Amino acid sequence: MIKKFLIHLWQSRIKFVRYFIIGITSFVLDIVLLYILKEFFGLYPVVAVIINQIFIIGFVFAMNKFFSFRANGNTSKQVARFSVVVAGNYLFAIFWMWLFNHELGFNYLLVRTANVILTVAWNFLLYQEWVYRVEKIEPAKSCCE
Repeated sequence: MIKKFLIHLWQSRIKFVRYFIIGITSFVLDIVLLYILKEFFGLYPVVAVIINQIFIIGFVFAMNKFFSFRANGNTSKQVARFSVVVAGNYLFAIFWMWLFNHELGFNYLLVRTANVILTVAWNFLLYQEWVYRVEKIEPAKSCCE
């Protein structure tokens, strides 16, 4: 069981590297947009996170589908699954920012960075094993077998 899991992880390394590249790119876009919305538009960090996530979400889905996981499966099913993951991450990010920035006074950029680090770990597994997994189609059995 453990050996099978380790083999599976080793086989996923290229996907993880591509996922990591998209993650770094998304993170930079996320932080830059958050900074612009907060510093230039004067928005509260919680409001800035609410707004910037809308843009980041579309970018992340498309890049992970076509670059990281190269998933050619049912896009509408993938969008639905991705939306479930995103909704959980979105609510978690807002709560995280509210708690650590608004209530406890930590720097909003550090709070966002910590939040992203946490979500990266579980997102890779969820994306690979659930969101972008292409289900293998079993050959149809004949009626006379």
